[in-house]
Amino acid sequence: MEKSVNDKAVSLKVASELLRIKAIKLNTQTPFHWSSGWKSPIYCDNRISLSYPDTRSLIKTALAEAAKRFFPGVEAIAGVATAGIPQGALVADVLNVPFVYVRSKPKGHGMENLIEGQIAEGTKVVLVEDLISTGGSSLKAAEALQQVNADVIGMLAIFTYGFRIADENFEKAQIPLHCLSNYSVMLKEALSQGYIQSGQLNTLEQWRKAPESWG
Repeated sequence: MEKSVNDKAVSLKVASELLRIKAIKLNTQTPFHWSSGWKSPIYCDNRISLSYPDTRSLIKTALAEAAKRFFPGVEAIAGVATAGIPQGALVADVLNVPFVYVRSKPKGHGMENLIEGQIAEGTKVVLVEDLISTGGSSLKAAEALQQVNADVIGMLAIFTYGFRIADENFEKAQIPLHCLSNYSVMLKEALSQGYIQSGQLNTLEQWRKAPESWG
């Protein structure tokens, strides 16, 4: 089951914008290659949204509203390196709460920090990520915050592929996840706007069910 904010209008609008600015690219004929070795008919780079003020504003407002709606006790925002850093900073600014970010690995010099910024023990933190695939790197960031006794109450993301393994990973970690939009919504929007043809739907849907063997 793909997790997304219970606001169909927002989910559709975000998907439409990501397609419009080509943050999401779809190609069933010439698949993209992920670092994991998977072949994929989709490439998603939500960092592109930062270059479009209207899209950037839509996303930061929607993420901030989701934080207030699903995690009303939020006291700080943490961005997941690297793409979640600017998105998280924008959300923290809207909410007027402290911001930190979590590196993928400790800095190799100076204080060798894994977490940049100051976070007090017991602070209720919401992590912000740009994209959820398996959830592995996002949950490592959550673990880093928990190790300094921050209270990670949830995670927000712009987009999720909706892989079953991601749902299982977040459920196992007992960290609620809410995303602005997801793969299923995006496909419907891509079809309605002519980004894809109906004949491509089957292969696009099959990829999400078994990405490791697709192609």
